[in-house]
Amino acid sequence: MAASAAAAPPPSSRASANLNDLPAAERFHRIKSAVHDRIIGELGEKANELDREAISQRAEEALDLYLSARRIALDKATREQLLGALLADILGFGPLDLLLNDDAISDIMVNGPEKVYVERNARMQRAAIKFDSDAHLMQIISRIVTGVGRRVDESSPMCDARLPDGSRVNVIIPPLAVRGAAVTIRKFRRDPLQVTDLVQNGTLTPQMADFLKACVNARMNVVVAGGGSSGKTTTLNVLSSFIPADERIITVEDAAELQLRQIHVISLESRPANVEGKGGVGIRELVINTLRMRPDRIVVGEVRSGEALDMLQAMNTGHDGSLTTVHANTPRDSISRLETLVLMAGMELPSRAIREQIASAINIIIQQNRMRDGTRKVTYISEVTGIEGDQISLQDIFVYKQSGYEDGKVSGLHTATGALPRCLELLEATGNMVPVEFFNPAAGSGYVKQKHVKVVASAA
Repeated sequence: MAASAAAAPPPSSRASANLNDLPAAERFHRIKSAVHDRIIGELGEKANELDREAISQRAEEALDLYLSARRIALDKATREQLLGALLADILGFGPLDLLLNDDAISDIMVNGPEKVYVERNARMQRAAIKFDSDAHLMQIISRIVTGVGRRVDESSPMCDARLPDGSRVNVIIPPLAVRGAAVTIRKFRRDPLQVTDLVQNGTLTPQMADFLKACVNARMNVVVAGGGSSGKTTTLNVLSSFIPADERIITVEDAAELQLRQIHVISLESRPANVEGKGGVGIRELVINTLRMRPDRIVVGEVRSGEALDMLQAMNTGHDGSLTTVHANTPRDSISRLETLVLMAGMELPSRAIREQIASAINIIIQQNRMRDGTRKVTYISEVTGIEGDQISLQDIFVYKQSGYEDGKVSGLHTATGALPRCLELLEATGNMVPVEFFNPAAGSGYVKQKHVKVVASAA
């Protein structure tokens, strides 16, 4: 027994042999996990006090010591890859960093540690990354949500958060997510889209853009409606860019996403309740508070509950030019949804009173849809013209007519309906005249093309 004990290799040799015998991927994972735990254990709370360069140097030293002690030889490329992954776990968001730095990716969907999907150029595809384990994924999730003062655990398994660049994040973990934690990230462009980008992308036409710009300048109340991932927030950003720079703008959102470029902007963000169920501040309380902050414009990222009533009342009490979004499939559906959301405020108002509030508050409804090929189109620009009987009257000003779907591409065109907006008189009175020819459907695609060239040229 003594002889066998003497013949046994020392622990370091056994560890080295075991690691060297493992497949490359498993060895990579074990080395990274071990060095990561060692660095975090050494630095502790000091990690928040050190700059990136100091942590990078310490990580490189710890990695070299670990490899040397276990006699593990790595080629230069593998070592650099290992160090990069290690720093991503310590300083960034782990494997997600590669996807977050890819400007061609618009959405990231994590379905557990080993299945990650992305939307690249409007196409869904599986990403060539994965997390080491469930614990590794939870570590990255914790870093994301704690960065904005939120939490996610078994007692609170759902959370909305955002990344430092404004990208929207939704997290849901077990026990609600049966097959592992799920993370959905809606990336935001570093350079926000401008109206000329939407025109070039075919989201809308120059006439539609000029009409909407005139409506915003004339302080008309606008609602952007659409389904999930239809581009509502992008369009809201573009509409917000039309607001004059000398006006005081207050934005209210669940997670701050809007990227306004004006100087005088105050951004408000809701807050969930703490572990004891206290301290939560909802969108409705924030909308009410904005009325005491002397706003020229109120921009609500999305109305989804009782705040719809307060938003409508603000629009009806002198806060003209307000903007918001709502989930709906058509302009008519958005009216019905607003009625339902007002009832969620707990006020037992008759339907007639609610509809009168909506009809007098909202001027323009923009409907935006995501098409089968992944493109986003403004499918309706409709005007609220009043209330007749018990129904709110709408008239479509511009529509998108789909003509076909071939080779994975949607074909169609935007056209005016021929109806003249009743707000033209108001636009003219406020110095925001729009040519009547914009609303002539007979102008055809030739007029659109000519105007399109002018807009692009001016942008350049």
